[in-house]
Amino acid sequence: FMKIIINRANQAVHLNAVNESGQSIQMDGSPAIGGEDLGMRPMEVLLSSLAGCSSMDVLSMLKKMREDLQDYQVEITGERDADEVPSIFKKIHVHFILKGDLNTKNVEKAISLSMEKYCSVSKMLEKSADITHSFEIQSI
Repeated sequence: FMKIIINRANQAVHLNAVNESGQSIQMDGSPAIGGEDLGMRPMEVLLSSLAGCSSMDVLSMLKKMREDLQDYQVEITGERDADEVPSIFKKIHVHFILKGDLNTKNVEKAISLSMEKYCSVSKMLEKSADITHSFEIQSI
């Protein structure tokens, strides 16, 4: 199993999440709930987790396909219904930006396999959100 320990870092809602290896991330709330913008919001961490999980798949597959990837970026957006409590993601879009002389079919295959089959975070979130993805290949 996996274990994360969350410690309060101030007298408000600034939190420090630490894994068993000692790596950490900072989370905080919006000023509207007493936060001080000292870390990512938990829902931003969730989006980051989706982009990170899929990225690990995509980067690994492209390496196995011997693609010469020069640079890589993901832009992820999430839409929530602000009037609902809890305000969960309804729509998420993941846009992959890859640089290099890459085979479009290999890129498309790697991204599709990750988003639709391998990425654990994607598979969990697709139960409540409509998740879409796109990509662009930029030449160097």
